[in-house]
Amino acid sequence: MINGFEFAAVKSGIRGKDRLDMGLIFCRCPAAAAGVFTTNLVQAAPVILGRERIAGGMIQAVLVNSGIANACTGDTGLKNAEDCARMTAAALGIAEELVLVSSTGVIGEQFDMSCFARCIPKLAAATGSDKLADVNRAIMTTDTVPKQAERVVQLGGQPVRLAGIAKGAGMIMPNMATMLCFIMTDARIESAILRPMLAGAVQQSFNRITVDGDTSTNDTAIIMASGLAENALLDEIDSSEARLFNQALEDLCRELALKIVADGEGATKLVTIAVSGAKDEMEAEAAARTVANSALVKTAFFGADANWGRIMGALGRSGAAFRPEQIAISFGEQQIVADGQLISAAAEEAAARVLAQKSFTVRIDLGAGKEGCEIYTCDLSLDYVKINADYRT
Repeated sequence: MINGFEFAAVKSGIRGKDRLDMGLIFCRCPAAAAGVFTTNLVQAAPVILGRERIAGGMIQAVLVNSGIANACTGDTGLKNAEDCARMTAAALGIAEELVLVSSTGVIGEQFDMSCFARCIPKLAAATGSDKLADVNRAIMTTDTVPKQAERVVQLGGQPVRLAGIAKGAGMIMPNMATMLCFIMTDARIESAILRPMLAGAVQQSFNRITVDGDTSTNDTAIIMASGLAENALLDEIDSSEARLFNQALEDLCRELALKIVADGEGATKLVTIAVSGAKDEMEAEAAARTVANSALVKTAFFGADANWGRIMGALGRSGAAFRPEQIAISFGEQQIVADGQLISAAAEEAAARVLAQKSFTVRIDLGAGKEGCEIYTCDLSLDYVKINADYRT
């Protein structure tokens, strides 16, 4: 339970499904807030509206739905997003500019606004501090499990709590997949401090994961702080207590990000691609991300095939500078490539046994410098194709 926050979820039938699909996050007082949104040029109506409203630094409620993304819906979609916010504000008795809306689901369909008119008052009347798990289920689409994380950090001897929920399983390569994340904390903290903290935490977590290389039109990460904890106000980002809070936030985001990858559509394995020996951090990330997004590499992971040649091919088109004859590759602790060549058939067989595990790390040394990067991905299975072949039906 996060002091000051209440939650609710209902079955609205927005796409004719009998499931929780509309949720509300409500803070009893205006909360300091920050947000990070998709960098995709095609942006959903709730993202456009959210950017405008989060700029004020204060938010009191978030209305979120699954089933329909309200993306590529033109002026009608933007008006519908604004009307959803207006109805939420009226039901809660708060200022309209303090309401954000967020959506996930099928792109291109318009809302049936009667669902919102009917259900928003129900949400407002049913909020409770123990219903975060309901909102978590309401934001799921192809997710197979809800994703939630909590942290408690001591600031000046006072407990400060954080809780976060996230959804995402496909269309995942956030670049701020369909990814949504909502974080609540009772910390006393200025929104000016929250902005760089959230941006940094997202960069080290959600921006380091990929399921299928697709950046969604709706990617959103929001943090709200009620300020009802008894810690001294955090208003300097370099203070020792601000650093403690920031570490807790980064840890929470990383846990949620890894849960998204582990639940990738059809995924059976969680894989860390760890690149070292790059000329600079940008090239390290390019190399790691290219390997992590390679369909050939990911299908090899699914089949437990230690096909290191596919990794070499991905590295070669990544844009990173290196000499192929200096590459070293290991699966887990088993090295399979040295000086750009296979060590032995026995090493390849041992590496295949590593790939049969549910979680493992692929270590790649480019031999070109001292910088590194980790990207988190999953395998690509037959089920990924099945899920996405008939997603809309």
